[in-house]
Amino acid sequence: MTEERQPDPLHVFRFRVDFQESQGKVPLCSGQFSECSGLEATMEPHVIKEGGRNFGAVQRAGRVTFGTVILKRGITTTQHLWQWFDFVTRTNAYAYRLTATITIQDAAGRPRLTWELTNVLPTKFKVPDLNATAREVGVEELHLVHEGMKLIAPGGSP
Repeated sequence: MTEERQPDPLHVFRFRVDFQESQGKVPLCSGQFSECSGLEATMEPHVIKEGGRNFGAVQRAGRVTFGTVILKRGITTTQHLWQWFDFVTRTNAYAYRLTATITIQDAAGRPRLTWELTNVLPTKFKVPDLNATAREVGVEELHLVHEGMKLIAPGGSP
């Protein structure tokens, strides 16, 4: 009898983030970030209390909300993330949304899992604290909200 091998767990420290226009195929910007948090979806169940049903309420699927995604990286001289935030906030282009993909890679750099976020809007850009006596690397933060999330398997199908 052959034993089926379980897939190895993926390491979460190998990932990349790409941003592109909704219909665009070429990324507008991409980056290697040191942290990505808030990649989550929460479904609020709709509780129905039926008369005569005394052993628990009926649970139905309700509205789904998505967490704010926070990206952190060592500050660089590239300005594409700031330019996007600045464009949206200064030009009243609140409808200018991007699609973001967050891809976990294996040890060889091949994509293993990709989350696609739709209608992404930057809500906060944070510059690192400046301190002449500090020795650590400056880290910038970008906070993103979005309107949908889907998981794409390695081959491109959701």
